[in-house]
Amino acid sequence: MTLKVYNTAARSLQEFVPLREGEVRVYACGPTIYNHAHIGNFRTFLFFDLVHRHLEYSGYGVQFVMNLTDVDDKVIQAAHEAGSTIEEHTKPFGDTFLADCVSLGVWTVDSYPRATMHIEQMVEFIERLVDKGHAYSAEDGAVYFSIESFPEYGKLKGIDTSTLIAGSRVEHDEYDKEDARDFALWKAATEEDEEVGAAWDSPWGRGRPGWHLECSVMSTMQLGDTLDMHLGGEDLVFPHHENEIAQSECATGHPFVRYWMHVKHLFVEGRKMSKSLGNFIRVRELLEEGYDPAAIRHLLISSHYRGELNFTRAGLKASGVAVQRLMDFEARLSQLETADDAEESALPGLAEKVVLDFRSTMDDDFNSAGALGVLFGFVTKVNAELDAKGRVSTSDRDLALGALRSMDTVLGLLEVAQASRVIDDDLSSWVERMIEERAQARASKDFARADEIREELSAKNIVLEDSAEGTRWKVVN
Repeated sequence: MTLKVYNTAARSLQEFVPLREGEVRVYACGPTIYNHAHIGNFRTFLFFDLVHRHLEYSGYGVQFVMNLTDVDDKVIQAAHEAGSTIEEHTKPFGDTFLADCVSLGVWTVDSYPRATMHIEQMVEFIERLVDKGHAYSAEDGAVYFSIESFPEYGKLKGIDTSTLIAGSRVEHDEYDKEDARDFALWKAATEEDEEVGAAWDSPWGRGRPGWHLECSVMSTMQLGDTLDMHLGGEDLVFPHHENEIAQSECATGHPFVRYWMHVKHLFVEGRKMSKSLGNFIRVRELLEEGYDPAAIRHLLISSHYRGELNFTRAGLKASGVAVQRLMDFEARLSQLETADDAEESALPGLAEKVVLDFRSTMDDDFNSAGALGVLFGFVTKVNAELDAKGRVSTSDRDLALGALRSMDTVLGLLEVAQASRVIDDDLSSWVERMIEERAQARASKDFARADEIREELSAKNIVLEDSAEGTRWKVVN
């Protein structure tokens, strides 16, 4: 099986071949920590996680770096309005972002570099570009990259550079600003920059790095001149990633990125997220509303990363049902009474086929939507087989369970669901006492009390399942 990815630069699906056999170096544009990350951001970050997990699952040695932007126009403005330094302002947002990643099962990456920790290297990078004739200083103390010096400028976005205005400049870093003229590598410090601690010494005077420069320096410092994959949201294709290519390739003389991958925007209740509509939703808000983190994860990976995804609370509830179905299936297999003299079952064949189908689907440009379909198709078929057979051998059961857990290594749904349902000993003891009291109430025909106990347990998300073998309980969200 061969991994194929949609390369933005080639505008086509391509076979993935890393620069070094068996090793993959990935850089992902992380959040700008001037505010809390919202669910649209986390659609992108969960895609990053799927890439990370599937590459590891496929046997690659992965070096994964994701930056946290802690100095740019938005950070400075927010810190100034709050009356704090950029360090004071960004710390709680950075901490919350990492905590939300843990809640949603995003694997920890190798490094989370911050721009403010690499100012010296950024100055050196700019000096290299100036020395090579790709950048020039201005009278105001800023340094600009010369688009004219890089004939290939525009190749990622597919821009005709003959229409560009030579010598004009972009004075700011707004992410939605599509202007293909010269851009700032270094910005002269303003009074506001000095007040919030966003100014450093340089050969061109006090100032700070341009936003585009930061990722080029941090990625090449930690991963080398040529990256295997560079990931980001679709809004970063131009100008951010276009500018990264120009400055990186001019500075190093090597191709910057082999495969570019970009995630499509998220819609909320059918509308694009925007401040004016007031439909920014934070992960923490959903968790505080009682939604299952595994359900949030399921919904955000339920659509292919290059396709539309509409976030609704109805969809989130449906995702909660899907996750619970998966947990019930895992519990059924784990607790299944097996018999080594049981007749042959279809489970070994189903387990072998589903792993192959799952791998093939994920290898098709990280098709998580298709992979979820493969997984839940397996659940349906195995449940039907168990219903028909009644008993299976231990080895057959273990093969099915192993296939389920193998797929979850990539999808992370059971992993997150089980982590969010950890039961301490005191609660477990209380549940067992309540079940015993309910059994006694039913035996004495005090059905009103038995129903009260069930409701008390339900209020704590404890669901009872009565069967001929007795009463079992589980935690649901």
